[in-house]
Amino acid sequence: MALSASLPVVAASPTANRFAAGFAALRANAPALRAEDAAARRCRLARLEGWLLANRAAIQQALYQDFKKPPEETDLTEIWPSLTELRHTSRQLKKWLAPLAVGTPMALLGTRSWVQPEPKGVVLIIAPWNYPFYLALDPLASAIAAGNAVVVKPAEQTPATSALLRRLAEELFQPNEVLVLEGGKEVASELLRLPWNHIFFTGSPQIGKIVMRAAAEHLSGLTLELGGKSPAIVDDTANLRDAAEKIVWGKFLNAGQTCVAPDYLLVQASVHDALVAELRRAIHNYYGADNEEIKASQSFARIVNAHHFARLAALLEDAEARGATVAQGGSFDEPQCYLEPTILTQVPAGAAILEEEIFGPLLPVLSFERLPEAAAYVNARLPPLAQYVFTTSPANRRYLLDTVAAGGAAVNETIIQLAHPDLPFGGVGNSGLGKAHGYAGFLAFSNEKAVLQQRVGFTGIKQFYPPYTGRVRRLLGLLLKYL
Repeated sequence: MALSASLPVVAASPTANRFAAGFAALRANAPALRAEDAAARRCRLARLEGWLLANRAAIQQALYQDFKKPPEETDLTEIWPSLTELRHTSRQLKKWLAPLAVGTPMALLGTRSWVQPEPKGVVLIIAPWNYPFYLALDPLASAIAAGNAVVVKPAEQTPATSALLRRLAEELFQPNEVLVLEGGKEVASELLRLPWNHIFFTGSPQIGKIVMRAAAEHLSGLTLELGGKSPAIVDDTANLRDAAEKIVWGKFLNAGQTCVAPDYLLVQASVHDALVAELRRAIHNYYGADNEEIKASQSFARIVNAHHFARLAALLEDAEARGATVAQGGSFDEPQCYLEPTILTQVPAGAAILEEEIFGPLLPVLSFERLPEAAAYVNARLPPLAQYVFTTSPANRRYLLDTVAAGGAAVNETIIQLAHPDLPFGGVGNSGLGKAHGYAGFLAFSNEKAVLQQRVGFTGIKQFYPPYTGRVRRLLGLLLKYL
């Protein structure tokens, strides 16, 4: 989801002891949180909702301070989805907590069974820097709804937002309920040493592997929200202007630093040039007619820090050196971590930009002749987090959705599948493990306890207790044949 440096394994330190004490306090309070009913949990969610509404300006300011995120984008991509998740979860929580009755097979007549959710206990949420507020609040809402004690580790790359999240926790919760711990890689490494009941990590596949190894030490439950190279496939039946407007918005939102942003385009050759023209038009309409206007625009964010700017600049330089054509953009301002929205065509195989997750405002456009060629290109690579299909052909839509593997998909749209609270969000394979949002997020932080209740003094299975006589063997034969 968000790219970052690796988390080193470090020796135990006084810091680890401090975290261990906080962890012990959370664990001691976990039984009390477990016993709370839906009303008590909804009260916590309501306090969160009220805090977000009261601190809207502070959230906007923190995100602008961290990487000049436009306030409107903060409203749309940080505050609104957080409120949507809180409200949806609060409305549905009583139903989610109710035991779910299941049927009884003939062989178990006399019993009744159900599934009841219970909190996992003490959970860790490691949030990323690209949407540092929403991607901390969304899993936090799910963890609270499920009845857990929670530690949130915000991203050190966005210090203003991290400090705001710490203030949120201190104002709304006791430290044995929700604890926000700021810091860098060393803090994350120390936290990963603790025996969490569940770890929810959002970040890159590389760091996800480190988190998964740490979770294995304690057999902790795990949700990994990762990333990958999400394709947008545009066929020759698509409405090119509509597709271009949605692709440009989805790609250059947050300066391209979005886990489900279209990473590259696959465009049917007959409409390639027309689509590129529409992409350029949309960029000019959204951000400005030239580089100076775009740079001065209040609608375009910056790269989060110098490290990630240098990485993106290297990707652009490599593509150009290999013969790619800059069809739009290409300018940058290193001191400001500004990189112009850029479209690249004729990108040759082997270019780093086609191999690495871009996570920035660079958009390679590739062409294909027939749909199977596009599907084969995507499937030859690691499964992406998202798949975008632009078509007016039902047959083409079905073919691409059925043929291409991806964590999720949107047809004739980008990004907004994340905003649907009833759609589970997550990857597959290299792009993630487990699901988030809504009921899926609630289940991620819950144990689905299976319960079977038998009548006292009765069970049909007694017919099969030892000794294993001929009668038992005959009954087993009937069981295997008919039940």
